[in-house]
Amino acid sequence: MVLLTGGALAAAVYALWPTDLPSVKALEEYAPSLGTRVYADDDELLTEFQAERRIFVPLREIPRGLRDAVIAVEDARFYSHQGVDLRGVARAAYANFRHGRIVEGGSTITQQLAKVLFLTPDRSFERKVKEAVLALELENRYSKDRLLELYLNQIYLGHGAYGVEAAARTYFGTSVRELTLPQIALLAGLPRAPASYSPFDRPELAKSRRAHVLDRMHQLGYISEPEARAAKRVPLGLVPPERRRTTAPYFLEYLERTLEAKYGSDLMYKGGLSVYTTLNPVTQRMAEAALRQGLEAITARHAGKESAGQSAMPQGAVLVIEPQTGYIKALVGGADFARSEFNRAIHARRQPGSAFKPFVYLAALEAGWTSTDLVDDSPVSFPASPGKVWEPENYDGKFRGPITLQQALEESVNIAAVKLLREVGTARVVDVARRLGIQSPLQDNLTLALGSSDVTLLELTTAYAALANQGVRMDPIAVRYVTDVQGRLIEENIPQGSEAVSPAVATLLTHMLRGAVERGTAIQARVLGRPVAGKTGTTNDFSDAWFVGYTPSLAAGVWVGHDRLRTLGREETGARAALPIWIALMREILKHRPVEDFSSLDGLARPRPEPLTLPAPTAPAPGATLAAPPAPAPAPSAAGPSAPVPPAPAPPLPPLVVPKGLEAPAPAPGFESSPSER
Repeated sequence: MVLLTGGALAAAVYALWPTDLPSVKALEEYAPSLGTRVYADDDELLTEFQAERRIFVPLREIPRGLRDAVIAVEDARFYSHQGVDLRGVARAAYANFRHGRIVEGGSTITQQLAKVLFLTPDRSFERKVKEAVLALELENRYSKDRLLELYLNQIYLGHGAYGVEAAARTYFGTSVRELTLPQIALLAGLPRAPASYSPFDRPELAKSRRAHVLDRMHQLGYISEPEARAAKRVPLGLVPPERRRTTAPYFLEYLERTLEAKYGSDLMYKGGLSVYTTLNPVTQRMAEAALRQGLEAITARHAGKESAGQSAMPQGAVLVIEPQTGYIKALVGGADFARSEFNRAIHARRQPGSAFKPFVYLAALEAGWTSTDLVDDSPVSFPASPGKVWEPENYDGKFRGPITLQQALEESVNIAAVKLLREVGTARVVDVARRLGIQSPLQDNLTLALGSSDVTLLELTTAYAALANQGVRMDPIAVRYVTDVQGRLIEENIPQGSEAVSPAVATLLTHMLRGAVERGTAIQARVLGRPVAGKTGTTNDFSDAWFVGYTPSLAAGVWVGHDRLRTLGREETGARAALPIWIALMREILKHRPVEDFSSLDGLARPRPEPLTLPAPTAPAPGATLAAPPAPAPAPSAAGPSAPVPPAPAPPLPPLVVPKGLEAPAPAPGFESSPSER
C-alpha cells in the first residue's frame, strides 16, 4: 500500500511539477512583521497592535513539552522524514477511505508551514503537489529546529492568535514559558481546527481534544500514564471573560484608530512603532472595577422593574485626568466592551444637568460677585413658546428666600442658578465654558443654567481639571511620544496650558465646590477624609447621573445612563448613581497618597457692600444654539457594529482627534428643569 501510494505521488509530482513555485530563499530574510508596541505611563508594555496578533518567540524559549505535544499530535515522524511522510499519507488515505470522509490529514509540519508561508488555503490537488515540493525544498535548505520554530510562531490557534506565545496569552493570560502540561496539551490540539476546538466557545470539545493530545504524548513516551491522567482532570483554567480583552479596551481602541488614521496601516501594523501613552494600568483597573460594581448596584436596586425588551444594566463612563499635565490616566467608555464598543467617555454627548452650574457661578465671579452675595430663591416664571410659561423648580420643591451664592451652589438650587444666569447673560457663561474646554453647541437661553446642552464627559472633566490647576486648562493628552523602529522620535505631545480663568477666580470657585462636598449634594465624598471639590448632576426623569470632582492633583468624572434616553430609576440622582462610583475609585487611587490641600483663599475675598439685586424677570432667549468653534475634520467612526444608537458625538478636543460617532435623534423638546441632588 505504501509503495503504491508513493508511486502514485511520484507520478503526480512528475506530471504536475509546478513551474510557478515561490522561492523558499525568502525564509533566509524572514523577519516577523513588527506591529506597534503600546506602553503605559511607566513604560511597561500594554499591548501590541498587529494585523495578526503574533509575538515571535525563539525555539529555545518554547517549552520542550509544547514542542513534544505538537509533534505528537501533528507529525510524530517530524525528525525522521524529509518533508513528506509517505507513511503518514498512506495512513491518512486509508483512514479517510474507511470512513468515507476526511478524518485525518497527511500533511507534515513542514508541509503545513509551506502552505502558511507560500500558498493559498484552497484544497486542490495542485496545491497539495506544490505543498509537497516546497516542503522538500525547505527540508533540504533548513534545519528541523528552524522549521519547527517558524511553525510554532506562524500557525493560527484561534481567536486572532497566531503562534504559541499569542495563544498562551489569549487563552491563559500568561507567557508560553510558564505553561503547565494541561495548558500545553490544549494549545497543541488547536492547529487541526481552532474554531471547532475553541476552549472559549466549545469547552467540552476542547477537553476531548486535550485528552487526545495527552494520550498521544503518553503513547510516544513523552509523558507517563499518571501524568496524562492527572492532566486530564485539571479544569481548562481559561482567562475569565472580563480579562479576555486587554485592560483599557476603550482607550486602546481609540488609540489604535487615531494612530492608524495618522500614520497609515502599513506603518501602524508593520513599521515597528513604539507609542508611549499616559495611561496608568493600576488606575485603569480601579476605574473599570469601580464602574462595574457601581452599575451592578444600580441594576440590583431595580431588578425586575425593567420594561420588556429593555436592558436592566445601564451604561456608564469614567475618566481620570492629571490637571497639571492633561494626561489621561484612566478611561472607561462603557459597561462592557464586548457588548458595545461605543466610547461614551469621548463620543457620547448628554445633558450634564447641575454639573454645568459651576460655569454660571464662574461667570458671576469674573463679573465681580463673591460667594457671599445674595440671590433670591423664590418662585419665578418666564414666557416661553406661545401660550406657555416656563417655571423652573427646585428638586425639593422648597423656596429658601435670599441665599448666598455659596449656599445656592452647595445645595444645587435651580431657581438661584437661573436667576444668576439671567443677570450675567448667556454669552458670558458660554465664553467661560469655551475657555475651559467645552466645545459642544450650547443653548442660548436660561435653561443653560440647568445643564440643558449636551456635553461629553471628556469636555466636562477637562474643564473641572482646569479648576484644580488654578484656572489653567491643559489639553487632554493620551500619547506622550512616539518613536520609529530605530528609536527616533517622530511625535511628542508636550503639555500645553492656557489660562482659562484667573487663579483667584478658580480658587474661589474651588472652595465653593468644596462646600458641595462638606455640606451639600456631594456630602458622601467626605468619607475620603481629605479636601475634595466637585459637583453632582442629574437630568429630567433621572435619565443621566453625573459627578465630576477633583483634588489638587487629580480630576475624575463619572457618567451613568442608558444609551437610549430613559430613566435610571426613581431617585437615581448624581449623588446616588454616579457619586458612589467616583468615591470607590478615588478611595483606591488616593489610599497611599499624602493628603493635599487646595490653595488658600487669603486675600481673594471681595465682598460687595450690598446684596445683589436682580431685575424683574424677562423672557428667555428664543431657544437658539450657540455653535461650537470650528473643529478639525473627524476621523472614521469608533462605534462598533454592535453599538446601539447613542447620543450625537462631540467635536474634538486637541490633541485628541475624536472620531465622529453615531448620529442620534435631536433631544426631546420641552426641557423643564434639572433636579438638584441630595
